[in-house]
Amino acid sequence: MKIAVLGSGNGGSALAADWALSNHDVFMFDFEQFPDNIEAIRKNGGIRVEGEIEGFAKIEYAGFDIQHVVKQADLVFVVGPAYSTEKFAEACKPYLEKGQHIIVCPSACAGALVFKKSLGLSLKEQSYIISETSTLPYACRIIEPGHVKVFLKLKGGLYIAAQPSTYTQETLSLVKGVYPHIMAAKNVLQTTLQNSNPVIHPAVTLLNTALIERTDGNFMFYEEGVTGGVGNLMKAVDDEKIKVAEKLGVEVRPDPVIGVEQGYMTEDSYDHGYITAPGYKGIKAQPSLDHRYLNEDVGYTLNLIVDLAEHYEIDIPVIQAIIRIASVVTGKDFVHERRRTMESLGLEGTTLQKINESL
Repeated sequence: MKIAVLGSGNGGSALAADWALSNHDVFMFDFEQFPDNIEAIRKNGGIRVEGEIEGFAKIEYAGFDIQHVVKQADLVFVVGPAYSTEKFAEACKPYLEKGQHIIVCPSACAGALVFKKSLGLSLKEQSYIISETSTLPYACRIIEPGHVKVFLKLKGGLYIAAQPSTYTQETLSLVKGVYPHIMAAKNVLQTTLQNSNPVIHPAVTLLNTALIERTDGNFMFYEEGVTGGVGNLMKAVDDEKIKVAEKLGVEVRPDPVIGVEQGYMTEDSYDHGYITAPGYKGIKAQPSLDHRYLNEDVGYTLNLIVDLAEHYEIDIPVIQAIIRIASVVTGKDFVHERRRTMESLGLEGTTLQKINESL
């Protein structure tokens, strides 16, 4: 298959390498303001990958011509943080072809709905089959431009949903060869809410604010950043997220349980499980508070969860407190600058029954 990968960061590089080493023709695009990795991949003719995936992955094209990348692609992967989804959709909109499969990987907060809306489509429109995954299939970091290390390729606990969900099985059949453990989700609410990042990243970051600022992130985010008290906060966030999911009629499993299934962790606890997790071993903290661990996971996903909770009258005081504290310590108004809401997703005023019917 021809695989288009939009995004050349950690996840995009790992995904492109994996699919290329699985005997697919991979074409990569990124915006010109992010040239380093794309230029290195173009110059080298591919990506060096080490860790759980090893080898040199030949990339057919790496550059800034998005038309060349998405033209006649069997799968278009959109790989980036939540704030990149609209930009990728707008960039490729003139060149997408009817019936193409697009996968926002990971969902990064209702990615399929955001991508669809950015194309100017209604929820009912089926010109393209747009899906999302619950998380990135890899724990990975770029070592240097054109060289990525994959700490872990998920062993399970990975979900995918199309929008509408009637196309989920069709999408699933296209990715099973590379992701044999991937499972169908009920709908995109499940994939969005099953994401672990908003449970982990804000809690660990906020309770290690002084250490991040003092050391520029020179410590191990999980091995040193998680303690019993930090674990208690993560559990409280997870409990509230699960409560919202239950109200919406989708199953979201506790994060440590999913972590064990994925292969990140060997123990399903909120403290020791993360501290000793082989999949998180060696991952350093972010260099500053101005990072996607707050900008994305608070500004987008936690705010969407709050918006859903307010709409359906669910009490989630801990998540609300995290958003307020993150606003104070960063000087950003996460409380009012909600990047994802039911209104922005086209779900405002929708009953629970209609949401599940439309998704």
